[in-house]
Amino acid sequence: MTIDPSSIPNFGGQPQPQSAGQAGPVVPDQDLVKQLLDQMELKYVIDDEGDLAAPWEEFRTYFMFRGEKEQQVFSVRTFYDRPLDVEERTRILEKIDDWNRRTLWPKVYTHLHEDEEGGASVRLIGEAQMLIGMGVALDHFVSSTVSWVQASMEFDNWFATEMGLKPSEDGQEGAGPDEA
Repeated sequence: MTIDPSSIPNFGGQPQPQSAGQAGPVVPDQDLVKQLLDQMELKYVIDDEGDLAAPWEEFRTYFMFRGEKEQQVFSVRTFYDRPLDVEERTRILEKIDDWNRRTLWPKVYTHLHEDEEGGASVRLIGEAQMLIGMGVALDHFVSSTVSWVQASMEFDNWFATEMGLKPSEDGQEGAGPDEA
């Protein structure tokens, strides 16, 4: 199975012609996701567990297949690498609750990340899932996956703006205007 480039949603505002699509449902696999990422011109790697990951500067998006044949789930999970202050967890939760109420995906949650020195920070994880075990329409799979990737990027920008995060003088993001 191949992906018709015209079936990839265009987020630039200009509608693209719709393809006729493939007849009947398909069960997506890693090769299909690789083909889609290639057509989106996104770099990807395969991690030690065999999952596809597309790395960005501030986050990594994984494309995973889990579960048994008829109950298989395709998951797009984004790990945001920006360490956040544990003391800010209440404010962080308020912001991501707002995002989760107003958007369909990714649904975002927190993770307490402990480092080697015994310190801790809050990290964010975004996730969207699709049941694929019985097959899905190829156009639906493509448009959903592309939308999820786009929304993961939009969340990162939205969250940085909402939290007042900005690049510091050394190019690293800081906690806001009070950080010198």
